[in-house]
This record gives sequence, C-alpha cells and structure tokens, in this order.
Amino acid sequence: MTSTTMVKTRIIGRARALAWGFLGGLLGTAVLAAALYFGGVLVLTGGGQPADSTTSVSAPAPASRTPLVAAPSGDTSVAKAVAAKALPSVVSVHCSLPDGEATGSGVILDGAGDIITNNHVVEGALSISVTIEGQSYDAVFVGADASSDIAILRADLDGAQVVPIEIGDSSELSVGDWVMTVGSPFGLDSSVSSGIVSSLYRNELMTGATGNTIYANLIQVDAAINPGNSGGALVNEYGQLVGICTLFSSDTQSFAGIGFAIPGNYAVEIAEKIIAGEQVTHAYIGLSMMTVNEQNAAANGLSVDYGAYVAEVIEGGPAEAAGMREGDIIIGFGGERIGSADDLLLAVRSHRIGETVAVTFMRGDERMAADVILGSDEKLQELQRQQLEQQQREQEQQEDFWDNDGAGGESGESQIERWLDELVGDRDPQDEGRAPGQILAPDTDLRR
Repeated sequence: MTSTTMVKTRIIGRARALAWGFLGGLLGTAVLAAALYFGGVLVLTGGGQPADSTTSVSAPAPASRTPLVAAPSGDTSVAKAVAAKALPSVVSVHCSLPDGEATGSGVILDGAGDIITNNHVVEGALSISVTIEGQSYDAVFVGADASSDIAILRADLDGAQVVPIEIGDSSELSVGDWVMTVGSPFGLDSSVSSGIVSSLYRNELMTGATGNTIYANLIQVDAAINPGNSGGALVNEYGQLVGICTLFSSDTQSFAGIGFAIPGNYAVEIAEKIIAGEQVTHAYIGLSMMTVNEQNAAANGLSVDYGAYVAEVIEGGPAEAAGMREGDIIIGFGGERIGSADDLLLAVRSHRIGETVAVTFMRGDERMAADVILGSDEKLQELQRQQLEQQQREQEQQEDFWDNDGAGGESGESQIERWLDELVGDRDPQDEGRAPGQILAPDTDLRR
C-alpha cells in the first residue's frame, strides 16, 4: 500500500521540491494518517501600529444572499468576482537563504504594509522582498509565533497604496462551503484555485529542529494548495480571508486534493499581537506526559492501553490546581477521546487561556473527572528561551574550542597537540614550576 506524506515544502531548484518529512509528533504518534507537506515555499537554488485600527473586520452576509464582492463590470461569476477582489491583497514573498532563494505567499493586513505569512516561509531568511501587483518592495521580519507557524513581515511601501484583505469569520465555515486559495504555487504569482471545505477541526503536530509546530482546528479543503502557496489566502465566497494556506497531504509531494489552512480568526489574532509588539501566548495545562499504548500498558500493568500518561505535574500549574497527580492517565479532554500524548497537546492548544475544560482520566482502575482552568504558557516560553540560549552558548563555546578566536588565542586543535606533547614529556613545560608531563588546564571552560 502506498503511504501518503503530510509536510510543509519549500521548492529547491527551478523544478524540484524539497519536502521536510517529519516522522510524527514529539511525543510519538501522528494525528493524521497521511504525511504532510508545507503548502509551500518555492526555493530556488541558483547561487548561492496595532492591526485593529487598520484592519477591516466584517462578518459574512447570510448564505441566502448574493455574495457582495467588488468586481469589475462584466465579471458575473462568483469565482471571477472573488478573484478580482482578493488578488490585489495577496503577495509573493521572496527570501534569500544561506543556500539559495525561497518563494512563498503572504496576505496584506493593513495599509502600513503589514503582511501575514507562514513562519516556515521566512525562517532563516537573510533578506526578504515581496511582490505586490507586479511591483517589488523590500520587507523586514517583524516577528513570529513559530509554534503556530505564523509570521509577520512589513513591506517598505515608500508611499505606495495597497489593498488590505477583508477579514471574514472562519468560525462561520461549514463543510461544503465554497472557498478559493490565492497565492504563488510553484512560483506562479497571482494564481487562484476554487473548491469546497472538505472538513473542519483537523489537528496535526509536526516536529522540526527548532521545536514543535502545533496545528489545531485546521480547515481541510480540496482547492489546490501546492508548494509556493504557503502563507497565501483562503477566502470565502465574499472574498474575505478565512484561512492561511499551509499544508497539503500527498503521496507524490504534489497536491492530491487534500489541503489545510490555519483558521483565519486564529491567524489574525496572533498577527495583531505580533504587530502590537505583544507576546503571543497559548493555553497551558501544566503537565509532562507520555503516550500509553498496548505494549507499555501490558508491561506496566496499566488499566487502559491508550491515553496520555501524566509523568509530571508542574507545581502551581492548572493540572495541579484541578487535583491531578503523577500516574494518572488522561483519556478524555473537552468531550474528545484522548488516545495519545500528542492528542492531548493538540486538544489543549485548540482551547483558549482561561477556558474551563472537563478532563477524564484513570487513576489506577478508577475512572475520574475534573475541570481544569487552562493557564498561559508565558513562563514555559521563557524557560524554553533560556534553554535555547544556553544551548547556543554551549555550541559557540565548542566552536571556539576548535577555531581560533581571532584575538591571538590558540586553536582547539593546537591545544590538544600541546597537551599531548606535554603528557608524554616530548615538550618542555612553558610555565615555571610545572613538572614535565603535567597537563595544562584547557583555556576554554566549556561549563560557562
């Protein structure tokens, strides 16, 4: 049987895609059976003010009404009218990378040039530019929430006028609703594709070198999402933004009728915080957990063979306040079955800070329930930031050990040669009072 892959992609070379395949979530199980492709960054190797004051937010008209969209005279079909309205608000994003160039898509949020895109489109970029209606502008990276795969750019418009996208209400979407994707698939600017909403509330956890990306409540569509579409718009029949195109599922690394978009309401909420210079926070339960399966359940005599095993309850966290203990096995959250640790991580992210959620868990053979008031992951983010900085310092120290620091210091390789010489007595000690064969302490303290 042919297996399918769900990944995010950046296309490398003029005609080939580089897909980053992830082998499941950090905690062990894939949420969707298919493998995912980033809906696209086109990578070409060839060398090398708060948004609420500027963003128009309006709810969709009732379904029984004729779609109200601005369209040139003569464009009578929904698809033509929607394309005419949305295309001026969707840009191509061009990034210079250490090993080449990358192209994705983005959506104009306001007249100041703020553009929303996927974080994986611009991650690692040395420089960024955007193409708006055929005109190229330099852009700067404003900020991102990497765990949600949302980033904000700001284009240097130099007085030029742009057309911000009209924001719709993604919570109003239903299965079967007409939608259109707008972006730059395979580097083809200003491309559109229409389809329907195939499903709602899809979840996926993907793991990369920089950590987890948590996709909660994804919108599944059959409108084409290909490499290069990432960061582009998913719009409804009114030409309003309802999603940010991000992933597709395929066994060929090209679109096969299953694409995914981050809900517009969630994406715009994150974007507004980034633009305002605020920290983006997420719901937090305060647990370390592991997946329960048939094998470890049998080996440890657990009462169930599925769920999220509580390995640690964080002191002062929401789970502790609700009375949960180490050794509990969470099997339900907010009315949804929890089959794994990944399931719980995704379920928590799909809720809001301060929301009260019913949790069902096993304590030994007893089935129990508790209400958990979800907290904020602000402190967790700070801890993770400190850990990352420490890792970076240690990496720099290791690099300094092997490379000359440019200030007359001895290279790590030379240090080792000197130590070995002195150890076997082939070299006279340089420090007075030190006996032959005594080993010098290294100049670089790797514990700093």
